Amino acid sequence: MRVCGPADRVGTPVGPNNHQRSSNDQFSGGDRAGHRHQGPGLRLRLIWFTEQCLSNVLRLETYIQDAERDGDNELANFFRRAQSESRKGVEQGKEQLRKRLSA
Repeated sequence: MRVCGPADRVGTPVGPNNHQRSSNDQFSGGDRAGHRHQGPGLRLRLIWFTEQCLSNVLRLETYIQDAERDGDNELANFFRRAQSESRKGVEQGKEQLRKRLSA
């Protein structure tokens, strides 16, 4: 299930199974085993991902309040679960950024 945001470019899905790289992705070095050093393109995608997750957390708060106001607790709980997953995305994105910016 995709929780954290739409495709970054029209027609280009984003997710763990999409291994395409755009011309903006910068790599330097690397070896035959596929270990590569990240450049600014991937860090920007990581920042974008984290921001989208945070945006979803905030937007879902409004959805939760709306569902509660309408008395739809099932829907409110659904939005809470989605919000929880987006919060995990925020925390994981921040951790990934910390690793890459401190290196």
